[in-house]
Amino acid sequence: MVRKRSWTAHLSALLGLSSLVGVLCFHFPQLLTSQAFREVYTEGFARGLLLFGLVCAFGLGTLAILRGRDRRVALTGVGAATLAVLLGGASVEFDTIEATPWSLGLDWFVVSLFFSALVFVPIERLLGRIDQSPLRPQWRTDLAYFFVSHVSVQFVLIAITAWTAGVAALVAFPSVAAAIQSLPVWLQFLLAVLCADLAQALVHRAYHRWPLLWRFHAVHHSSRHMDWLAGSRMHLLEILLTRGLVLLPLVLLGFAPAAINAYVILAGLQAVLAHANLGLRFGWLEYVLVLPRYHHWHHARREDFTDANYAIHLPLVDWLMGTLRLPRDGSWPEEYGNLDPAEVPEGVWRQHLAPFLPRRRG
Repeated sequence: MVRKRSWTAHLSALLGLSSLVGVLCFHFPQLLTSQAFREVYTEGFARGLLLFGLVCAFGLGTLAILRGRDRRVALTGVGAATLAVLLGGASVEFDTIEATPWSLGLDWFVVSLFFSALVFVPIERLLGRIDQSPLRPQWRTDLAYFFVSHVSVQFVLIAITAWTAGVAALVAFPSVAAAIQSLPVWLQFLLAVLCADLAQALVHRAYHRWPLLWRFHAVHHSSRHMDWLAGSRMHLLEILLTRGLVLLPLVLLGFAPAAINAYVILAGLQAVLAHANLGLRFGWLEYVLVLPRYHHWHHARREDFTDANYAIHLPLVDWLMGTLRLPRDGSWPEEYGNLDPAEVPEGVWRQHLAPFLPRRRG
């Protein structure tokens, strides 16, 4: 009989380790926190969130230990929280944070993980299509991808900003930019979503059509379990290439920064939602917006769906490309992942190295 894992123990470990990371962020804010993200939240919010994490890590860990469930995992949470308290907890003082050319986004990782899990874990438990534990197989791999993509956010932003600005300096459309900027920001935002999704879908289809690009994109499709965390599984080079090529037309066409920023927020939210384990039916809305069932069929382990549903925002884009496929009977895929599961190895580091290694023939 398979022993069920303790939610309280694992949640204690997650919160305890996150709290320890949060304390380190207070000690070394210039190196460990993202300058762009620091502008979004206040110091009081960060301290309150850290205190909440510490209290919950202690409480949930102690409960798990008393119940005798996953004691080692629970002790990890309690131990990490204890170390965080010894290092100053939520009362660490720091001087004015100076601007730095680079820094890690540990604050972005902790806050994003906390609120994503807070929203999607209970929703998926209540409304999930599959009765699937958050600790499903390969969850550690996807959590590692979540960590890498969030911690490296400033490096990604620097790289994308540098090359899109460089191209925009060489190629400009002043009259088009003036016309777009004369529009209200809300209308610019809607146009930005359409333009970006067209670019994204074309790039996405290229990943599936060109063997060299597929070697990187195959990592994303290697997940056999779909949930809010599965969308994080992406090769770092794919993240750089895709985001750069998607944002490039928005910069070239002169969309206002507010419209671009709003689009970036939408893209992040919808990418999580599209992969979520939600069994809700949305009727006709599934043909207007990309929702879980629509994108799940893109991840189906079926040869007849390997060239379908490339859009991440608007099914209209797939309709224009002739790649829209959504069963009208409301059915979902029976299985997810690559047609050949052995195509991508296990583990983050091996998956990042795999595209550069010669393929085995057999």
